[in-house]
Amino acid sequence: MFEIGFSELVLVGLVALLVIGPERLPSVARLAGFWIGKARNMMASVKAEIRQELHAEEIRQALKDQTGLKEFEQMLDETSNAANSIKSSLEKLPEDSLTKITTPHEPK
Repeated sequence: MFEIGFSELVLVGLVALLVIGPERLPSVARLAGFWIGKARNMMASVKAEIRQELHAEEIRQALKDQTGLKEFEQMLDETSNAANSIKSSLEKLPEDSLTKITTPHEPK
């Protein structure tokens, strides 16, 4: 994001030394370090929360996909049960009624 080199840091240090003075510079540097540390910790916690939310959303999406698979399996089972019931009802019919249905009618 920001590319600050060593020369820029030295320049900022010299300006701070001239503006703030040598007596107050250590306390100001400590205070600045404290706030920079707080900002870094806050950014790290925000990143962790975002990462956690994205992971939770991925889990929700996976569960939703599995729900779709369960619905598909349920439809497949219902179709299989319907086919089995049709097969069993056809097996219960007498033989001659099946041949009448499957053979084409001869013209008279």
